[in-house]
Amino acid sequence: MNNKKYSYIISVLCMLLLTSGCAMKSESEASDAQPSETNQDNTPKIEDASADSENEILIIIDQTPKPIEGNSFDFVVKQVPEGFALVEIQWISKDNLIVNSVQDAIEHGANGEDGFYISGDGQFSGFIYPDEMKGEEGQVVFLFKDSEGNELTWKKNLTLSPSANSQEGE
Repeated sequence: MNNKKYSYIISVLCMLLLTSGCAMKSESEASDAQPSETNQDNTPKIEDASADSENEILIIIDQTPKPIEGNSFDFVVKQVPEGFALVEIQWISKDNLIVNSVQDAIEHGANGEDGFYISGDGQFSGFIYPDEMKGEEGQVVFLFKDSEGNELTWKKNLTLSPSANSQEGE
């Protein structure tokens, strides 16, 4: 049973990586302009950022409040250089260091545990954090590797926001 579950997780991960690589060529041909970043403030925000055009990494961070219990933000890996795959995601702040491998994120997607998550079908991904981390300023880091062991990173400074329902009194 565990082998079947493990093979399912691996196949989902492969599909996620394949679909993220398929969009890369058409998006890079469609526009050479880099997306702008929104200002850091206390309002909900969706942020786009990318590394220089040579590395072609595009990740979208969505901190829009959601009608769910708890605190989280979503992310989508829209574009990575050919041959590279996501291997690790980190939250770094003065109070916390959270490091999750892609395998950890898939497990969190299945069990709902705090930290980075990727849903079973790879459609949803994000970061779930406890109330104590609300308002925390830090950096989210995405690490990509290719088959030769070369590494690329994508970094973004963020302030963690609460979800819509977490502001309500209990």
